Amino acid sequence: MSAVLVEQREHVLVIVINRPQAMNSVDAEVSAGVGAALEQAEADPAVRAVIITGAGDRSFCAGADLKAIGRGESILAPGHEEWNLAGYVRHPISKPTIAAVNGFALGGGTELVLASDLAVAAETATFGLPEVARGLFAAAGGAFRLPEQLPRKVAMEMILTGEPITAARALELGMINRVVPADQVLDAALALASRVAANAPLAVQASKRVALGIVDGKLADDASWDQSNREIVAVAGTEDVREGTLAFMQKRKPEWQAR
Repeated sequence: MSAVLVEQREHVLVIVINRPQAMNSVDAEVSAGVGAALEQAEADPAVRAVIITGAGDRSFCAGADLKAIGRGESILAPGHEEWNLAGYVRHPISKPTIAAVNGFALGGGTELVLASDLAVAAETATFGLPEVARGLFAAAGGAFRLPEQLPRKVAMEMILTGEPITAARALELGMINRVVPADQVLDAALALASRVAANAPLAVQASKRVALGIVDGKLADDASWDQSNREIVAVAGTEDVREGTLAFMQKRKPEWQAR
């Protein structure tokens, strides 16, 4: 079974993270498949918009596959580690991207939404960056993108407490564009993509590049990524990370040592 499904519907490329048995968590196969689909979309003049979603109705994306990481495996696309989580969060393209959030989007799932241009969510969807409860932080762009896209105090509360918000609250804050019944998420995303695709493709793509500051396929956020990468390397080797992971597995409150 392929970890990523790709289907073109008229001018829209639909990418599905297809690991429902693992809550659509991200491993190397997902990162490679999604990244390749984005490259396909960028190179194909017939593609005018991209939708990313998850298989099933429970989870949009549960973030990094902790079991794969526990086995010592990389979860990044081989040969394209620069694309970062899911081959997506640091892989800007000129074609507009839409997240169709069909279930909970915690941790890396929220970071996929933050990396998308537009987002449609199920009424039952939840968003959040719970990494601090495990001894980590949102190092796939969440720690700096959330304060850019939400009111700073609200974003800081989410980052520092790790507590999630509902789809209704995410809509109120402007984090997403639509909230619809769960069985209408993909249809709503396709409708939004069709509205985008009805416009002049080159004008739309130029508009996105100017709006986001994309130059030669890159965003001008290297300093934020560099700092995030330095910090996660330092944090990942701490005793608190091991304790946070163990406490999560044992369903108990962690005992932090700040070391």
